[in-house]
Amino acid sequence: MLLKIAKTTALAALTLCTLNAAEYNAQAEKDRLALIDYFEAKFENPEKNRATFFPYSTDEELQENIISGLKFEDFSIGNYAFSKNGKVSYEEINEFPPYEEFLENGEKLYNEKFANGNSLATCFPDPVEAGAKYPYFDEKRKEVISLTVAINECRTSNGEKAWNTSKGQMAHVQAYFASSAKEEEKTVDVKIESAEAAAAYERGKEYYYTQRGYLKLNCAECHVQGAALRVRNESLSQLLGQTTHFPVYRLKWGAASAKNDGLGTLERRMGGCVKDQGQVPPKAESQEMRELLFFMAYMSNGLKIDGPDIRK
Repeated sequence: MLLKIAKTTALAALTLCTLNAAEYNAQAEKDRLALIDYFEAKFENPEKNRATFFPYSTDEELQENIISGLKFEDFSIGNYAFSKNGKVSYEEINEFPPYEEFLENGEKLYNEKFANGNSLATCFPDPVEAGAKYPYFDEKRKEVISLTVAINECRTSNGEKAWNTSKGQMAHVQAYFASSAKEEEKTVDVKIESAEAAAAYERGKEYYYTQRGYLKLNCAECHVQGAALRVRNESLSQLLGQTTHFPVYRLKWGAASAKNDGLGTLERRMGGCVKDQGQVPPKAESQEMRELLFFMAYMSNGLKIDGPDIRK
């Protein structure tokens, strides 16, 4: 069923011009509801539905690790929604989150003055809104704006240097924004209100479902059909809820950092995932990456923002 989503791209693009303002998100909403139905069906009874969704999983894994009966709102915490073992470790680590000092640094950076007297607070007066707004389609510029792009544009327009898009200060500030939105129980709310926004969504969707690289894989093979299946010692996460918890603190990234700084942006994670598919990832601030994140975020509309969070 979900493989058919990608095949609608060309047809949807041709019909966009005939839609009125209330219908621009019609195809996207159809895709999102189909995705919810798919994952709720997949986890309704994993043992019973093994032949359809879990043909390679063992009895032990289905009985002792995969959680059944999941509903839409459960998916906001990513792959910890369905993994009993993973959820136990996740909750233990979250008692003393390793990202706390970096989140505090993010708040400090947010208020720190630029040379001209302005600050990030000048560009983003409400950190709660900043944590919930992005990515969005800018109707004046006719392009998707990610939080990473917006932060660097704020800095460069005030005479400051752009930050690294994957980690460090960028991830710290994003963690502060996400935490602010999480405290206010904000949900993902990506809007599609024009033909151009709908076209951007379709291009992001096409990227997600198109096979690329020498391995001939696409994102959906791992994170739709393959969600909850094991690769090496990891359970693959699901597209539904995939963007809600960024930036994330990965234990792997923290172990490789001299400062134990494992926080990373969504662009960093997506870049690494695309590399794992055997292809060159799009640049973090490129149109291709922004539209990919726009599509992914729309698919999580209605879920609670849960960042920053922890992953292996």
